[in-house]
Amino acid sequence: MDFLKSKLWIILLFYTTTAGAQDFDKQLKAFVNSYEYEQKGNYTAAIRELQAVYHEGDYETSLRLGWLMYLAGRHTESLTYYQKCIAIRPLSVEARFGYVNPAASLGMWQQVEVQYTEILKADPMNTLANYRMGLMAYEREDFSTALKYFDKVINLYPFDYDTAIMVAWTQYRLGKLREARIMFQKALLIQPTDSSAAEGLKLIK
Repeated sequence: MDFLKSKLWIILLFYTTTAGAQDFDKQLKAFVNSYEYEQKGNYTAAIRELQAVYHEGDYETSLRLGWLMYLAGRHTESLTYYQKCIAIRPLSVEARFGYVNPAASLGMWQQVEVQYTEILKADPMNTLANYRMGLMAYEREDFSTALKYFDKVINLYPFDYDTAIMVAWTQYRLGKLREARIMFQKALLIQPTDSSAAEGLKLIK
C-alpha cells in the first residue's frame, strides 16, 4: 500500500512538473511575441498574446498588460492592471510608477501624488519621485515644500541641470536671491546657452 502511494505521488509530481513547464513555455512565447508586436506598434496584438496566458496573481503579465494598455490609450484598463500589481507586490516601485502614467493622462493628479507618496515611503531618496513631487508643489506655488523635495535630489546629483534650474527658481520665488544666483550660475555651467538661467540672473540683477 505504501509502495502504491509512493508511486502515485511520483506520477502526480511528474505531471505537475510537466504541466508547469508547459505553462511557462506558453508564457515565455507570449512575452516574446508581445515584445515583437510592441516594437511594431501593434499594441492590440501584443495585448492579445498576453491575455491568452494571463491568470490572477500573475505580477509579470499584469505589469506588461498595464504598460501595453497605456501605450494603446486604454488608460482605465491600464490602471486596473497596475492596481493588480500593487495588490500583489505592495512595495513595488515600478508598478506605482507605471500607474502614474495612465493616471496622469486621465488627469487624476491626486492619485498621482498618492503613488509618489507611497513610493517615497518605500524609497525615501528616490530621485524621480522627489523631483516630480517638487514639480507638483511648485505648480501649487508651495515653494517651501518644493524646495525640500528638490534639495534631496540636488544633494544626490549636484550637476543635474533639471534639478539645478528648479532649485534656482524655487529659491528665487522664496526671496533667497543670493542662493538663487548661485544655482542659476550652476545651471549655466551645466548648459551655458540656457535661457531660463540667464533670465533668472537678469531678474536678480
